Amino acid sequence: MTGTLVRWMPAMGRWLRRGLAAALLVPGGMAWAQAADCPPAAAMPGPEQLRTLLRGARDRGLLWRVEHGGRSSWLYGTVHTARLDWSVPGPTVLSALRGSDRLALELDLLDPAVLQALQQGLRARPDAPPLPEDLERRLAAQRQAACAGPELTGLRPEAQVMALLALAGRREGLDPAYGIDAALAGTAKALGKPVLGLETPERQLRELLSDDPVRATDSVRSGLEQLEGGGAGSKLSTIAQAWADGRLQLLESLPDWCHCMDSAAEREQYARAIDGRNPAMAEAMVREMRAGRSVFVAVGALHMVGPQGLPALLAAQGFQPQRVQFPPPDRP
Repeated sequence: MTGTLVRWMPAMGRWLRRGLAAALLVPGGMAWAQAADCPPAAAMPGPEQLRTLLRGARDRGLLWRVEHGGRSSWLYGTVHTARLDWSVPGPTVLSALRGSDRLALELDLLDPAVLQALQQGLRARPDAPPLPEDLERRLAAQRQAACAGPELTGLRPEAQVMALLALAGRREGLDPAYGIDAALAGTAKALGKPVLGLETPERQLRELLSDDPVRATDSVRSGLEQLEGGGAGSKLSTIAQAWADGRLQLLESLPDWCHCMDSAAEREQYARAIDGRNPAMAEAMVREMRAGRSVFVAVGALHMVGPQGLPALLAAQGFQPQRVQFPPPDRP
C-alpha cells in the first residue's frame, strides 16, 4: 500500500487540499481574526507535510461492510470537525474506497453548484424578523469570543450559531476545515472515482434550518446556552475522539451525557436533523447496490447510531451490515 500511496501522492495532495479548501468556504471555515489570544486558524498542508500525513495515516472512525450481489459496499461514519492528521484516510478505509465504484456523501462540496447553493441558503434573509435584542447581544458576544470576522454576520442567526458550535474545539486542534467528508471527496477525485451527493443543499438546509421565527429563535437560544455554558468545546472534543477511537457505544449514549437534548424542542430538532434524514440516505444506498454498483457511503457518524441509524435501516431491508474492526495502530 505504501508504494501505491507514493504514486498517488501528487494527485491526492492536489485534491485533498482542494477538499479542505472547500470546507473553508462554508460556515465554520471562514476567515477569522488573528490575535494573540485567538484560537489558531486552519492551514492547508504543504507538499512535505502532506507526504508525512499520508505515510503516517491510520484507520479511524466507524466502518461497515455491506455485501450484495457478490460485491462489497461500505458505510463509513465521519465527523465534520476533525484534526488535520485525521483527515487522511487510513489503509483499510482507503482500500475500501479504492475498491468502490463511487463515493456517496451527504453533499459534494467539490461541486461548485452545490457549494454556491449551500452558501446562498445560509445567508441572512432580508425579510426575516430580527432576533430579540438580548439574543443579538449574546450572539455578538460569542462572535467576539470566537474571534469571528465580519462575514459571519452575513449569515442567518442559526447558521452563525452552528458555525460557532463547530468551531468550539479549535483550541484543541479541531476544525471544520479538516472535516473527514471533504478530505474523502478529495481522495476520491484523486482516485478517479465519481462523487454522489445523497442530498440536495436545499433538502439539507430545510432540515437544519427553519423559516419559522419562533423555531429559529429557539434554536439560536439553545445553541447560545451551549456556548455560554463553556462546555461546547469539551463535548465536541469528546464526540470527535469517540469517533477517532471507534467508540460506537459512547456515541449511542450521546443523549445521556451531552445535555444537548434536554428539552422537547432540542429532541425534535435532533430527530429531524439526524434520524429524519436517514431513510432517504438508506434508500439511495440500496438503489446503488441493486443497480450492481459498489458504493462507499460516508456520512456523519451520528447517522449510524440507534434503531433509526443507517446500519439498522439496511438490516430492516434484509441486508447484513458487518462492522469492520480496524487493526491496532503500530507501536513505536
